Amino acid sequence: MTRTVTAELTPRTDTTPAVADVPARDKSGAHWVGRFPGSASLDDLAAGFRAGATAFIGAIQAAGGRVTVVATYRPRERAYLMHYSAKINSGDLAPSAVPPMPGVNIDWVHDTPAASKAAARAMVAAYGIVFPPALVSRHTERAAVDMTITGIIGKSILDATGQEVVVKKMSDLHAVGASYGVHKLVSDPPHWSDDGH
Repeated sequence: MTRTVTAELTPRTDTTPAVADVPARDKSGAHWVGRFPGSASLDDLAAGFRAGATAFIGAIQAAGGRVTVVATYRPRERAYLMHYSAKINSGDLAPSAVPPMPGVNIDWVHDTPAASKAAARAMVAAYGIVFPPALVSRHTERAAVDMTITGIIGKSILDATGQEVVVKKMSDLHAVGASYGVHKLVSDPPHWSDDGH
């Protein structure tokens, strides 16, 4: 005699669809500043601009001036964080209106509007933002250098054609830099780039 075994199946009561785990977003604040670090190395510039910037800085140093490079390449993620923290801090954009960026798991919205703005203000201060940072800039394109130049007033410097220029004021360096393909953005004291923007 054949015995039939009937298995009892427990009906599924959980009707929630399976969802892939989504990592929790990290609240905005000064701790983000150490992520996606920028560079202050000329080696990280695009080849053509790197050659000109290196030659220009070399000319300043040969003339007896001093150069401190503060920033060259800025990753797009860092530019995103700088740009939108400044926008929120200035009140130009609501935290909830900031578009997401792939790979940057930040939550700009805190429990209160005041807390959101305070977190953005802390980021602005930690980044040392003075001028509103562009979302896409010559820095993100590896075509800009921020540098402080001192000790050059009264010195003679050679431009890219070999002509000697006496630096009577800092603006005299603008034409010298341009001869090397390094153009001054006058509105931003430390900023030089391949096109002056």
